[in-house]
Amino acid sequence: MSTLIRILLADDQALFRESLALLLATQPDMLVAGEAADGEAAVALVATVRPQVVLMDLRMPILDGVAATRRVRATHPDVQVIVLTTFDDDADVFAALRAGAIGYLLKDVSGETLYAAVRAAARGQSLLPPPIATKVVAELARLGGQPAAPQPHPLSEREVEIVRLLARGATNREIATALVLAEGTVKNHLTSILGKLGARDRAQAALIAKDLGIV
Repeated sequence: MSTLIRILLADDQALFRESLALLLATQPDMLVAGEAADGEAAVALVATVRPQVVLMDLRMPILDGVAATRRVRATHPDVQVIVLTTFDDDADVFAALRAGAIGYLLKDVSGETLYAAVRAAARGQSLLPPPIATKVVAELARLGGQPAAPQPHPLSEREVEIVRLLARGATNREIATALVLAEGTVKNHLTSILGKLGARDRAQAALIAKDLGIV
């Protein structure tokens, strides 16, 4: 059984796609299964090439990256999308994450970070570089003084404590220390939290918790 990670490249710059394909080809566990020059073509190709990971540009003709990400995630929830773009303003970051992107990378990222993000996404895990993760935490902190109206949610009291620390950017170890829990117990709680909130990863869980008025 093949262990290759099938990747779809979606970017309107042919030279960038070619360079990216050559870069990914150096990895023995990665295969570029297809390329698209616009968002609409990317959505269509997902159904035919069946990638595990899509590297999605934001600014593309016909259908932009955010809209394309939303469509891919709606029709193929098993396919993970990593945004790979030159734009890092807050609106773009949060629009992409809310659309379902599991990662957000800038095009000046190192090859090693790109490889790590692709491998993490293939496992269903998020890898946000520190500058992007900081934006997520900062936005949650900024909204902290404007709490949403509390809504019914499925989390236990302990899970609420954990997701509040998560929203402040705490690591599993820091959460374990703060709540006097084993780190493995924290991981189990996080798995439960993601399932109950329907979140793919920590960043989306924090955003959903904010929307529900939990944090």
